[in-house]
Amino acid sequence: MTRLGYQIPNFTYPDTEPRDLFGLVVQQAREADASGFDTVMVMDHFFQLPMLGPPEYEMLECYSVLAALAQHTETARLSALVTGNTYRSPALLAKTVTTLDVVSGGRAQLGIGAGWFEFEHDALGFEFGTFTERFEKLEEALQIITAMLAAERPTLDGRWYQVKDAINSPAPISRVPVLIGGSGERKTLRLVAQYADASNLICDAAEVPRKLDALAAHCADLGRDRSEIVVSHQCNVCVAPTHDEAVAELDAMFARRGIDLSSMSDEDAAQMRALITCGDPDEVGELLGERLALGLDGFTVNAVANGHIEGRVALLGETLAKVVA
Repeated sequence: MTRLGYQIPNFTYPDTEPRDLFGLVVQQAREADASGFDTVMVMDHFFQLPMLGPPEYEMLECYSVLAALAQHTETARLSALVTGNTYRSPALLAKTVTTLDVVSGGRAQLGIGAGWFEFEHDALGFEFGTFTERFEKLEEALQIITAMLAAERPTLDGRWYQVKDAINSPAPISRVPVLIGGSGERKTLRLVAQYADASNLICDAAEVPRKLDALAAHCADLGRDRSEIVVSHQCNVCVAPTHDEAVAELDAMFARRGIDLSSMSDEDAAQMRALITCGDPDEVGELLGERLALGLDGFTVNAVANGHIEGRVALLGETLAKVVA
C-alpha cells in the first residue's frame, strides 16, 4: 500500500513535442521506482486541471499510461490517484485494474474517488449528477469492484449499477489494495473505513488531525481496527540540490504559466511559492517530517515544477524515503 507515492499529474514539459513526452514520463517512473517510492501514480483526467494549466494542455489516459509503465518499472505499485468513478462502469474498471495487475506482475492498486471535475464531465459527455448521487454511485461501485477483484461473482441490482454473476477471469494475481482519495469527513472517510485499505487526504496540513479523528470514529462505528488503514497526505514538492536551484525551478514553472513572481511584491511572491513545499533535501525533509508527525503514514507527492528534470525525482525519493522510514 502507498506510504510514499509519486504522482505524475502533468504531461506538458518545456520544449517537448507530444512524440517525446512519454520518454519523460518513463524517466520519472524509473527514477521513482529506484529511489524509494513504493507507488507510481497518474491522475485520471482527460483535461488538465485549472491549478496546473489550461484544459488544452496535454493529458494522457491513465490506465493506458500505467499499463505501459508496467513494462518500464520493477517494484513500485501502479495506481491512479484517483480513478473518477463516473468515467467507467464498475465492472469495466474492475477488469481494467485486474488486467493492469496481470501485465505488471501483481503490482496494481485501485485508487478511486467519487469524481469532481464538472467542466470535464460536461465537455466530454460524462454524467456528473449531484454530490449525493456521485457518492451513491461510488458506494455501489465499490461493492461490485471489490468483489470482482476478490475473484467473486457479484450480483447487484442497485439504483445506479446492475451486474449479474459478474465474472472476472483471470483474477488478479495479487491482492489489489483499494485506496480512496478525498477528505470529506461524513461520506468519503466513512467509505474508507468500510471498503478501503488506504486513504489519501487532500487538505491543509492543519486539518489532518481532525480528518484522522473522523476516520477513527467511522472505524469504531463499523468495528474496524483503524490501524489497518494506511493514510497518506497529498502535497506538491519542489526539491533540488540547493535552495536557490529549487526556488529558480519553481519560479520557472510559474513563468511558464504566465505568472512573473519578480513583478510581485515580496509578500505576494512568498504566498505563491508557499503553495509548494520547496527547498534543498534538508529543508524538504524537515518540513514533511513535521507533517508526518501529525499522525500520517506517508505522502503522495507531485513534482509539477521540476519532475521532468533528470535526477529530480530520484532526489525526491531519496529525501522522502528517509522521512517515512
